[in-house]
Amino acid sequence: MSSRKPLITAEEFNEIKHADAPFTEYYNFGIEEIGYASCVVRLPYDIKHVRPGGTICGPAMFALADFSMWLAVLSAVGKVPLAVTTNMNINFLRKPSETDLLCHTKLIKIGKRLAVGDMTLLAEGDVEPCAHVTGTYSIPPRS
Repeated sequence: MSSRKPLITAEEFNEIKHADAPFTEYYNFGIEEIGYASCVVRLPYDIKHVRPGGTICGPAMFALADFSMWLAVLSAVGKVPLAVTTNMNINFLRKPSETDLLCHTKLIKIGKRLAVGDMTLLAEGDVEPCAHVTGTYSIPPRS
């Protein structure tokens, strides 16, 4: 984590989330850590996210990564409405354990109009990642 302070708090982000993205409540994401351009977000294990074969479904893992990237972007640029995903790539590496998933997110470039991030998804207690994600967010022009 950077020595710079995040430009948004977990409480401020949760207010934005409730107002602008109520669909995220389905996943019950929890903010574990928030730093400048970085965060750790938890997806609680829930049977509704499990696919045949007993693994967390890809869409839930993707949602976790996208949500985490959104938080990391706002932690670096502040409360900017309409910062949105322009690209996201996910590589599924192994079946996660039947436990909560943690997404460790770090922005690797923050530009005027784009932010690029790197995300690692791990099942809680595991040392090997279950997925690796890269993403790009568009940052709207500031008025």
